[in-house]
Amino acid sequence: MAKQTVINDARSNLARERQGLALARNTARGALRVAETVGVVGRHGLGWLLGDRDKLPARLRRTCESLGATYIKLGQFIASSPSLFPEEYVTEFQQCLDRTPPLPFRYVRETVEAELGQPLETLFEWVDTQALASASIAQVHAARLKNGAEVVIKVQRPGVRNVLLTDFNFLYFSARVVESLAPGLSRAALSGVIEELQAGMLEECDFLQEARNLDQFNEFLTASGNSRVVAPRPVHSHTTARVLTMERFHGVPLTDLEVLRRYTDDPAGTLITALNTWFSSLMLCDFFHADVHAGNLMLLEDGRVGFIDFGMVGRIRKETWEGMMAFFDAIGSGDVQAMARAMAMVGMTREEVDVEALARDIAGLQHRLTDVDATALVQADRNSREVNQLLGELVRIGESHGIRFPREFALLLKQFLYFDRYVQVLAPELDMFNDGRVDMFGALDQMPGEPDPR
Repeated sequence: MAKQTVINDARSNLARERQGLALARNTARGALRVAETVGVVGRHGLGWLLGDRDKLPARLRRTCESLGATYIKLGQFIASSPSLFPEEYVTEFQQCLDRTPPLPFRYVRETVEAELGQPLETLFEWVDTQALASASIAQVHAARLKNGAEVVIKVQRPGVRNVLLTDFNFLYFSARVVESLAPGLSRAALSGVIEELQAGMLEECDFLQEARNLDQFNEFLTASGNSRVVAPRPVHSHTTARVLTMERFHGVPLTDLEVLRRYTDDPAGTLITALNTWFSSLMLCDFFHADVHAGNLMLLEDGRVGFIDFGMVGRIRKETWEGMMAFFDAIGSGDVQAMARAMAMVGMTREEVDVEALARDIAGLQHRLTDVDATALVQADRNSREVNQLLGELVRIGESHGIRFPREFALLLKQFLYFDRYVQVLAPELDMFNDGRVDMFGALDQMPGEPDPR
């Protein structure tokens, strides 16, 4: 008995020592990352002070790219949020690219074997040593299972989660300092935006959650009888928090019109299928795909539409989606009372919003609102300058009444921008707001527990 007690004590001491070493390692890495961040910011800032006076948005964009994953994602968030940031920053950060040099394959092998506990050759029949894609958070390789199934392996970069945690803690602290020094910024809730971004990016680092997202999306497709759309099915036996193995799709991005025509004679119909599926998921699935750029929507060889990469998803209440649509419709019609009600519905606030006062302030933009078509609000290339400025002013007016738009607002706007680019390529005659084939609102009427008014 005494011997077992000694063994247990030794094991406990060893466990504590390992935890202590891990904590010390992570603390040291965090300190080095903060020092690196300060050094990069200082170097770029010093260059500006010493006379390298390029425009501030360009300087900040290059600084973000130098700092890596967290700041690149932050730059991309700015680029996709014309309603939240000044036009010159939105335009500049559209150049913020998330392409990084691929990791040497030995790191991929080491990560997969450490996570799955077996040699690579035991787990897979074949793995391509050349990466299919390489980004700031993960790298993707083609592979084949022992049963012959074609898959892709998504492998997380070493230490990326700790880097994100350190970066966002640093950003949050900096934001709180800025808010305390400039109280007028508190309504914009800079620190709140950073908290929401952190939650979204850390979720991207949890590949078990992404596997669950894939399962749930496929369940949603089955439950809704949608056989024209599919998402990859994860291979759970070969998946951990840092390694995701999933079905491989073969097809072409929806924006590649020339190749797309080899697969279908109805590109517009393919786009409408993708649109209706996405709109339906807003209410009938637990989440919506929050990154439908050209690489994540495909037309497969069998004619189905493939949604891939479910690392970034959003969740939205029915009331928020209704408010969003009412917001777009009200801007299109110039109805300031309806716009004020929609902004109060969509926005996050702890205060009672005076809708009448909000409407009076919005009325100051009346002469511009009457000239804006609702469709223009989601067009990436047409009338973008005027629309971005208008959205920015509307958001600032909302903030002056205590309204802060939630992260979902920016995420939804971003997806509309992506879909508009698809429309321009595949169906330039399509009006998303008025085409009877596009069902933006049907999902609202089909929510579980609510009667269908039709």
